Amino acid sequence: MADEILVNDRMQQGYRYVRSAPMGQGFAAGFEPELTPAEMLELGVFCGKYLTDCRAEFPAEWFAQAKLASGAADCSLNYYGVRASSPLREWRAKGWIHPDDPRGWFQWYCRYYSGRRLPGEDERQIGRWRAFRRHAAQVRRYCEPGDPFCRPKQRQALLQWAYDSRVL
Repeated sequence: MADEILVNDRMQQGYRYVRSAPMGQGFAAGFEPELTPAEMLELGVFCGKYLTDCRAEFPAEWFAQAKLASGAADCSLNYYGVRASSPLREWRAKGWIHPDDPRGWFQWYCRYYSGRRLPGEDERQIGRWRAFRRHAAQVRRYCEPGDPFCRPKQRQALLQWAYDSRVL
């Protein structure tokens, strides 16, 4: 049973999409994120400023324990307490932003997790997710297991791509 979603937030007005897959199921082969969107928000990602104006689009339980900034971005809310992302303008300049997801990868992941499917774009984003795992290999290579103080920026970035860097 498909649900149509209407989005009206600061970055999208009148955007519609259909959730055609069950929540958290029906992922493409080989796409196995280690964290759900709710877990990521609870751990602390994107300095607490991600999805603050579009909660109505996603399940309320995703935000029950989320670490969100009430004003300006607050990187102390991040799990590792550091900024680990580039500004949105840089993502735009590099062509990483798809018009359907103007906030970037995490917005795509939240919508994908929720059941939206976009042929072509899903494959592109999953390919980007796979490529990001090289950072986990670097943490494993250069850090002692369980040392959260080794490469905190890289570990935070991994969390923001749904890799659980706490277990590296």
